[in-house]
Amino acid sequence: MNGVTGIAVGMSTSIPPHNLGEIIDALDYMLQNWKSIDKITVEELTEFVKGPDFPTGGVIIEDQRRSGLKSAYVAGRGKVRVRAKAIVEEMSRGRHRIVITEIPYMTKKVTVLERIAKLVRDEGLEGISDLRDESDRQGMRIVIELMKSAQPEEVLEALFKRTTLENTFSIIMLALVDDEPKLLSLKSALQVYIDHRLAIVKKRSQYDLKKAKAREHVLEGISIALDNLDAVIDVIRKSRSVQTARNNLMREFSLTEIQAQAILDMPLRRLAGLERKKIEDEYKGVKKQIKDLSGLIKSPKKMREVIAQSLQEIKEKYADARRTQIAMVEGGLDAAPMQLTQLTPSENVWVMINRDGLVSRTPGDDPPRPSGWDVPNWLVRVNTRDTLYLVSESGESAAIPAHTVPEAPKPSQGIHFSKLTPFKEDVELGSVFGVPPKENRDDSWYVVTITEQSMLKKSEISELPGPSAQLFTLVKVNDNDRLVSIRLSDGKKDIFLATSQGMAIRFSEEDARPMGLVAAGVNGMKLDKEDRIVGMEMLPKKGELFFLTASGRAKRVKQDDFPVQGRYGKGVIAWKIPEKDSLAGMTAGKGTMRVTVHLKEFAPRSTRLDDAPLQTRVAQKGKEVVEMREEDRVTLLTIPWEMVRPVSEE
Repeated sequence: MNGVTGIAVGMSTSIPPHNLGEIIDALDYMLQNWKSIDKITVEELTEFVKGPDFPTGGVIIEDQRRSGLKSAYVAGRGKVRVRAKAIVEEMSRGRHRIVITEIPYMTKKVTVLERIAKLVRDEGLEGISDLRDESDRQGMRIVIELMKSAQPEEVLEALFKRTTLENTFSIIMLALVDDEPKLLSLKSALQVYIDHRLAIVKKRSQYDLKKAKAREHVLEGISIALDNLDAVIDVIRKSRSVQTARNNLMREFSLTEIQAQAILDMPLRRLAGLERKKIEDEYKGVKKQIKDLSGLIKSPKKMREVIAQSLQEIKEKYADARRTQIAMVEGGLDAAPMQLTQLTPSENVWVMINRDGLVSRTPGDDPPRPSGWDVPNWLVRVNTRDTLYLVSESGESAAIPAHTVPEAPKPSQGIHFSKLTPFKEDVELGSVFGVPPKENRDDSWYVVTITEQSMLKKSEISELPGPSAQLFTLVKVNDNDRLVSIRLSDGKKDIFLATSQGMAIRFSEEDARPMGLVAAGVNGMKLDKEDRIVGMEMLPKKGELFFLTASGRAKRVKQDDFPVQGRYGKGVIAWKIPEKDSLAGMTAGKGTMRVTVHLKEFAPRSTRLDDAPLQTRVAQKGKEVVEMREEDRVTLLTIPWEMVRPVSEE
């Protein structure tokens, strides 16, 4: 797993690092199929061990016709090509930049930078206008800005050919086995490890058994003394010396010297009732331990089970995701993908962020079900090739590749978003959304934002920067305001806003002209002094509008019940709410859609939209969809946002 390199007289070793979880899975497969272990092939083991996993990441390029990995794992020798991970980002005015996020194993970043600079300065590598190192605590980031006329793929190809951004790693699986150098296949290397572990478990068990029997012998003597306590005390009292007392105890009670000495060394407190019970329990425990260890030593199957169990414990505690990707290509290196986005498998996932800022993703078409307190505050469905944008309440945004979000079944098992983005830990998030790659989207789409004080802004999706180690301003938010919601639109929808006092307005999106990223926007709705925006939707949308109050009551209203008005009006009454209550959240969707209702004091609850009755705007009662105590309040509504893919009809 750790890997090793070394040179001796006439021979050398070069074993690359591997992934802990993959190695343990292969070992477990061999242990579970021990009776047919001779029939296990290297091909079966490579289903678990995909290949080397370098701590610096990178991409292994494998030719399907001449696989260096297959040669290494079958014969013990082979060569693999390792490339850096590169992302091409589009800048303003049609320019591009190449971002290197990972480099090959044992390659120095300084050497790479110096070599690229020398190529540009002395050897005529054209197309590069700037080179800088933006690496920080988030990881490596080498930025290569290109001239407007440069083709990113051509520059990348030249960099791979003329720098150490691509190199060869030789695999020589040579190791000392029983003090002899042997060239090992993957199977034989794992077999040697299992044999070693079996020997260790047996020796350890024999040692523990010897200690347990010695303790049993002492406890037997102490038990005899406790059963004959008065006689033992009398013998010790009448003895002139310790040696005499020991000899007399051995003679009177048929004890060994070790047992007699243990009785003499026993403190008086062990004579108390509870202490005597402890001795009896320990004696029983030692006898059981001896029985178990004896059975373990005699049973190779039980020893293999012990090894398998300990390996699984190590995997659960220390295993992590693979860092190095493996690209199998036909036609050799010339056909290998250049960019990281071309290597990332396309998979739909749900990105979850909980109230503690822990972010994770889980695969599947259906959104994850909430469980107790372990529920997300934001839930967005994206593709692993998308760019994920995390936006703070103040309008600052960070862009990261969606596939870099760690996979975890529960939100609490994720990592803090500050470890994936340039954000600090104390930043409060306002919204999260995803955007597909440029080749899979229509750049005529817009990003629409709304703040609590009803500042609305529409920006062209083409203005969004790609993944970056730097923050950017998505929308300028005033000091006494905060971001509430973000939606994507094709520019032909109606914008629907709802307020905490139960007012709502619907107006055409064309009433808000597109603005630059740093703009604050325009007023979306006139608010009373104590009122605020609690939600935004883009209409029309399948289903009805769902409204939820802070007291846990909800109702649904048809979208057509809300007339289209002009922007920046008072709107109409969506729900005439009592003074002590307020609107906590709203959304639009089919009745089968589930949302999570977060409470101030107790665990969040899940409800379907059709749990609320379909009523008119003037209906005041609604229905209690969340059982809650009188003093508790609804604080947040989590909506599983399955992002509308802005793809052109063509």
